[in-house]
Parts: sequence; C-alpha cells; structure tokens
Amino acid sequence: MKAGPHPVETRSARQWTRGVSGETAIERPLADETPVGLLYDGCPHVVLMATPSDVEDLAVGFTLSERIASWADITGVSIESLDEGLQVDVRLTAEGRKGRAKARARSMEGRSSCGLCGVTRLAQAVRPLSPLAEGLTVRRGAIEAALDTLEQAQALGRLTRAMHAAAFADASGAVALLREDVGRHNALDKLIGGAARTGLDPAAGFALITSRCSYEMVEKAAVAGFPLLVAISAPTALAIRKAQECGMTLVALARADGCTVFTRPERIAP
Repeated sequence: MKAGPHPVETRSARQWTRGVSGETAIERPLADETPVGLLYDGCPHVVLMATPSDVEDLAVGFTLSERIASWADITGVSIESLDEGLQVDVRLTAEGRKGRAKARARSMEGRSSCGLCGVTRLAQAVRPLSPLAEGLTVRRGAIEAALDTLEQAQALGRLTRAMHAAAFADASGAVALLREDVGRHNALDKLIGGAARTGLDPAAGFALITSRCSYEMVEKAAVAGFPLLVAISAPTALAIRKAQECGMTLVALARADGCTVFTRPERIAP
C-alpha cells in the first residue's frame, strides 16, 4: 500500500493587509481533500471527497449512518492508496450484504459539502427515523464545558481554519472523541465510526457539531443513537421536525453566551 495523502499541505502565498502598503510572503497550511472510493466486498458504492485522515472511521460511520449494515456485520476494512485517491473496501457478513443490496443507490460522487449527493430517488432522501433511547439527562454546565473544550481540541481546525469537527461528550461534558474533516457530514460519519470502533455508547452522552444543522445531520446522529445533538450554528425547520419525529433533543446556536433548545428540553437540567 502506498503512503496516503496528508490532511494538511503548506503552500506559499502573498498577503496584503488593508491600510498597510505592500505585500508579505507567507506560508499557509491548507486543509486537503481527496477522493475516497468506498467499496463493499470489492463492489464500488460511492466516492466521497474527504480529508484523508481517520479514513477507516469514515468508512465505518458512513456504513452505519446510511443504514447499509450494522457494526456487528462489518468484518474488516482495508485501505489502499492509489494514484487517483484512497480506495476503502468494507467487508460484510452475509446478513450485511443483504442490507447493502437494499441501500439507497448513489449515481455520482459525494462532495464534501453535500450529504445526499447522487441519491436517485425522492423517497430515499428523507427517510423515517426510529425513536431514540430515553433516560439521558444533561446539565447546562456539561454542554457549556464541552463547547469550551471543542475549539481547543480541533488541532487541524486551528491550523487551517477550514475544518468542521464532530465530537462525543459524556453526560458530564468531558469530550471523549473528536474527528475533523472539510465536510461536515464526513466529520460526523468519522465520529460515528470512531465511536463504534472504540466501544463508546452514543446513548450515554451527546454529539457536538461545528456546522449548521441540516436534517441529514439529525438523521445521521439519530441512526447512530445520539439522543442529544448540539450544533454551533442554526438548524433548518426540517431538522427540527426530524428531531421531533425520533425524540431527539436538539440544541443549536450553541455559543459562549448561551444555547437554544428546539426539541425535547426535558433532557436539559438547569
């Protein structure tokens, strides 16, 4: 296997500052993205544009959040570096292969800005969600503590200022896992895959995302089993309706000066 691409590449540039004459030569670290071809038992399924880090987590998380197979039905993941990008083959059990055969089809690459690229049928775009587990209660202070930790934990984000992040925090607000990517959907899939691979229970804590909260982010989090989702930016109206459908507590506009709870506020203790 060839060495894969690095998630950050440094480039030379010329920079000027408003009100200051002349230019300055700088070296700027930039987030990279590469095609990631996802296969199941050697059969191509989709090509994702993603940051080339935590690629195994991405493959596992995509498999789970797309409802292709369960964690128990994944028997292995192999990664090959090609001239064109990274090729990731997810091996499934016989039961998993049945689920893959029923998965919604993709007809084009999945771009880093899009969570539904290439879905070919309208009915496959917005799918029903199952009810989430009850029992989790989180104090406001736990959410605030996790938000305080979030930015400092984003190593690639601080370096490039061009990365989204998704993190898992336990009920006390301690951030246990964080993943980054140029694509917000990829970052969440990496978190979901990382949680599955490390044995973290989504129902025992909550997910944080640094992006806006569109409905497919709610869908991915719900399928993974997160009863509480915290988003830095605003949700869409459909995201709120989908959160209501599955009983998710949706907290958005989560900033240093406060948060807004849109659904199931009883999970948030003063």
